[in-house]
Amino acid sequence: MKTPMPFVWKRLLTISCLLICLLLPVMFLGLCAGSSGTQFTAVYDALTGSGKTDSMLHDIIWRIRFPRVMLALLVGSTLSLGGLVFQALLRNPLAEPYILGISGGSAIGAIIGILAGLSRFPGVSLIAFAGSISTLLVILFVTSGQSMVKKDILLLSGVMVNAFCSAVIMFLVSITQDTRLHSIIFWLMGDLSIAETGQVWILLLMLFPCFILLFLLSHPMNLLLLGREIAQTTGINIMGVTMALLITTSFMVSATVSYCGLIGFVGLVVPHFLRLLLGPDHRILVPACVLGGGAYLVLCDMLARVLPEQGEMPVGIITAMVGAPIFIYLLKRSKA
Repeated sequence: MKTPMPFVWKRLLTISCLLICLLLPVMFLGLCAGSSGTQFTAVYDALTGSGKTDSMLHDIIWRIRFPRVMLALLVGSTLSLGGLVFQALLRNPLAEPYILGISGGSAIGAIIGILAGLSRFPGVSLIAFAGSISTLLVILFVTSGQSMVKKDILLLSGVMVNAFCSAVIMFLVSITQDTRLHSIIFWLMGDLSIAETGQVWILLLMLFPCFILLFLLSHPMNLLLLGREIAQTTGINIMGVTMALLITTSFMVSATVSYCGLIGFVGLVVPHFLRLLLGPDHRILVPACVLGGGAYLVLCDMLARVLPEQGEMPVGIITAMVGAPIFIYLLKRSKA
């Protein structure tokens, strides 16, 4: 039975408001976290302009912490939404860009761009996108085109391609002898410390149309979950929708990878949790993943900054420590 649209919009508005109420405090905590140990009241005064704010504190918040929080928000939203799309296409809760090798292909392109001395945008971003599309084409070739929506074939092909991409990445790292080696290794573990206001705005302009497109395709994703045969009877172009979803997601992932490196398991943890909490309707899950995934990575990045006694750790370590056990649990559950 089809859900009435007024009910869907009412539920969408309610859930979005609740997630925004969760996101805003998490972003505020992200702005408070740092080596300077700024107190909550001082950050609040700096944000609202009330009271007397130190000029150095103002610069730290708006030029360093705010771009980093916004970058974490965009990256978390992108990876979470990417995982949701792949899980819908494959009808498998284990699917996500990191596991399928899309992120690995983007990383190969980004590392090549870094070694070639190209600017992060557009040079590194374009090569990262080419790497992700190349990886996607290899996976589709392995699955012989018509079988690309079969979850087992595509998932196993993605895992094998991901293993190959990891080997290529290690090869590129091993032949790097100069000072770029340290930055590449740190970047491969997921680094949000390079956030700059201008780059964050560029990334937002690249990702926002993708978010809108995926929301418009949320109903076809619901139909794909019912199976290929049933979806065909509704009149949707399965091949066209599938390719649009795959290319859009690959572009999103490659854009984020070129900025901050490999951050795994966000696309596994957040969509799975939200699906259990909110149900399978992608008209609800798409905006929920944008808001919930952003809040999740902002929180993980805050932990990456405050947990070490000195310095900070890559945020990819935090997401892997949380996501790997969940992946094992889901794998065991799927075999039951």
